[in-house]
Amino acid sequence: MNLPFNNTYANLPEAFFARQLPVPVAQPSIVAFNTALADEIGLGGADLNSAEGAEILSGNTLPETASPISMAYGGHQFGNWVPQLGDGRAVLLGEVLGADGVRRDVQLKGAGRTPFSRGGDGRAALGPVLREYVVSEAMAALGVPTTRALAAVTSGETVMREGPETGAILTRIAQSHVRVGTFQYFFARSDFDSLRRLSDYVIARHYPDVRDQENPYLGLLNAVIVRQARLIAKWMSIGFVHGVMNTDNMSVAGETIDYGPCAFLDEFRPFTAFSFIDRQNRYAWKNQATIGHWNLSRLAQSLVPLLDADDETAQTLAQTSVDGYSEEFSKAYFDVFLQKIGLTDKRPQNRVIIGTLLTLMDKNNADFTNTFVDLERLLLDDTSTDFLAHFEDKTGAQEWITRWQKSVNARGADRDAQLKLMAQVNPRFIPRNHRVEAVIVAANQGDYSVFEKLNAVLAKPFADQPENADFSLPPQNEEIVPFTYCGT
Repeated sequence: MNLPFNNTYANLPEAFFARQLPVPVAQPSIVAFNTALADEIGLGGADLNSAEGAEILSGNTLPETASPISMAYGGHQFGNWVPQLGDGRAVLLGEVLGADGVRRDVQLKGAGRTPFSRGGDGRAALGPVLREYVVSEAMAALGVPTTRALAAVTSGETVMREGPETGAILTRIAQSHVRVGTFQYFFARSDFDSLRRLSDYVIARHYPDVRDQENPYLGLLNAVIVRQARLIAKWMSIGFVHGVMNTDNMSVAGETIDYGPCAFLDEFRPFTAFSFIDRQNRYAWKNQATIGHWNLSRLAQSLVPLLDADDETAQTLAQTSVDGYSEEFSKAYFDVFLQKIGLTDKRPQNRVIIGTLLTLMDKNNADFTNTFVDLERLLLDDTSTDFLAHFEDKTGAQEWITRWQKSVNARGADRDAQLKLMAQVNPRFIPRNHRVEAVIVAANQGDYSVFEKLNAVLAKPFADQPENADFSLPPQNEEIVPFTYCGT
């Protein structure tokens, strides 16, 4: 099978990666294939959803055009510096150019040991593979920049985690897999030639508009800061908790990457962290903006040698850029939350209205997603009691409603435009943790119908879908999933 791979990253010096073949598996079988994505990225005509395709998507067979590598990088993990991480269980087969002109990586995740495995088995279990498939595709439907899932393949082998689990491989699509930790890797080694080469590569691939700026490396830093600030604001607006915001899990392309212990809020508790290993709640919902700032400071530090020949000047340029993150994030955050409550007026008092609502939601354990959906229904019909039902403190909630109604009715407001605005940013359906867990439990018993149904619902997150109303409900007490795991 001839696939149109084009391998620009593999043409960089070998300090950037290790040449690595996927480790063959016993009996690959495709359990999920994303036909629409295959068409979008230019692989639709390859008939990958076949027995022959399973051999490629498992790494058993390599197309002639593939140039398989595992990428090198370092990173801060939970704030601790690790000088060498790299793709410990992933192999980048190559890159494809879509009809839209966008270059994308095709990577096999769970493809076996690499020189960066650090004692791991290099494999993936079915549960985490399906979690990443479901959540990354849901994020795409929600309009959040993200890596995508092309296929999930079972390996016919068992992997050991807490116990024996079904082995699987995810085919992941990304605009690239370059991370903040990739820049840190070369900076920590004082390999400034490679650092410049990496920066030039990222500029050419992701930020060509900065190439002709007076200081293109400063332009690169500023562009990454803007994308990350907007990305994290989008996460928080839908209640998404990444779970493992290490610097090696932050893509400089501005996409959400590495769906390990990720989850979505049910009840709004801002300091919720789901990852079993995040005992200090470092990566809780509320902390994500601050961690983004911290991670970008590490990127800025890594770029200092390129910003100016004078170190003091370079440090000042880097610090000034990083200092701009807070304003960029704040703007993106309040823009999207204003839309969620039907407002476009950015007056300070409207920001206070948002903060007051979130405080009420926190104190009353209100469901994050459904509270905003029911607020939209209140705007449509001011006799609706659905929104008020989320709050035990009826007096406080009613006082908030009164203030909000005054703002939505101000300045000749267009009710239809407000409703349209809210409908575009308030999903009815998210990948709730208990629904994802049900997918994993069923799939481990050989039943993929639960997975297929959930994917179908999440493909239309902003549609009402009354026939699927159950998928919008929060979990019952016995269904709550308090912890999530990386799967390594």
